[in-house]
Amino acid sequence: MLTIREHCGRIDGIKIAYVGDGNNVARSLGFAGAKLGMKLIIASPTGYELDVETIERANQVSAGSVEQTNDPAAAVSGADIIYTDTWVSMGQEDEKQKRVRDFADFQVNAELLKSAPANARIMHCLPAYRGFEITDEVTESPNSIMFDQAENRLHFQRALLKKLMS
Repeated sequence: MLTIREHCGRIDGIKIAYVGDGNNVARSLGFAGAKLGMKLIIASPTGYELDVETIERANQVSAGSVEQTNDPAAAVSGADIIYTDTWVSMGQEDEKQKRVRDFADFQVNAELLKSAPANARIMHCLPAYRGFEITDEVTESPNSIMFDQAENRLHFQRALLKKLMS
């Protein structure tokens, strides 16, 4: 959220398009966004959507703050932020080939970005598996704020460790 605030100048009213697995990252974005006045559209392949209970709970915090779609182009339309995450998380390595096939149309690439505003910023919690969920071209583009995001996570985690240890 700090990185979004730094690059967009605000939090309230920001539209995030999350393209990928309806996992812990999507869930966290949903709850944080609902509390902070943001809108989250999650684009996932059929069978990989964020669970309905999480969407309902986030929408109880702020009505209409989280939506699910199977259309990544529709999700990124009008987005301030396009966020993605790995298709294969720890413990899912045995599903890698299936997931790569299932997520093939959900890659954040130049073609998908044609459906987004020209100034949409790109985020990823890293590590990124270039050529899978995101391309080199997008990762290295001027719109990418992935490395600022990583730096901000470092500062936050250091502060959290200090708090926990004091």
